[in-house]
Amino acid sequence: MTEVTLNHAFLMSSYNTASERALAHIALDMHTGTELRVLVGGLGLGYTAHAVLASSRVAAVEVVEFLPQVVDWLERDLVPLSPMLKADERFSTVAGDIYSILAAQPREKFDLILIDVDHAPDDRLSRTSDFFYTREGLRQARLHLARGGILGVWSYAESSPFAQALQDVFQDVRIEPVTFFNDLIEEETVDWLFFAR
Repeated sequence: MTEVTLNHAFLMSSYNTASERALAHIALDMHTGTELRVLVGGLGLGYTAHAVLASSRVAAVEVVEFLPQVVDWLERDLVPLSPMLKADERFSTVAGDIYSILAAQPREKFDLILIDVDHAPDDRLSRTSDFFYTREGLRQARLHLARGGILGVWSYAESSPFAQALQDVFQDVRIEPVTFFNDLIEEETVDWLFFAR
């Protein structure tokens, strides 16, 4: 099992990746197109990107990772899925801030934008993502989506304010709980996935 912490704060783990994979699978199920271009915010241990690449309907996956160290781990094969990700010519990754990218004018459009950076909309790693969770920020992020595009956001907790903001900006909003039993702490855990188009 691989776990990553930053300043003693838990960031990511390979213990259970069901919700990270579901972020990709559900978004793909919601989009009927082919030759899909996918933007992933947050490389983590690579499970969301790997799940996206499993689809033959995907033409390209661009991952934006805030921590240069995580990109370096990928390049040095320290991330469990490194060999498989790097071997897929559809995959690319850069060090950067996904929230700054989505707040700017779009340089290109994506069919899927999948975000797994903050712990939750109400539990953020830094203030740089504050704008994204506002109605204005979501309207700006929507400009980066191609017609019929899907925005997906991972969270460890429900967030009624974020759900309402999504409903105010997008026509179709879907919220999916992903439940699993964590035998390390012997209790059921629920992650939450927010989707909008």
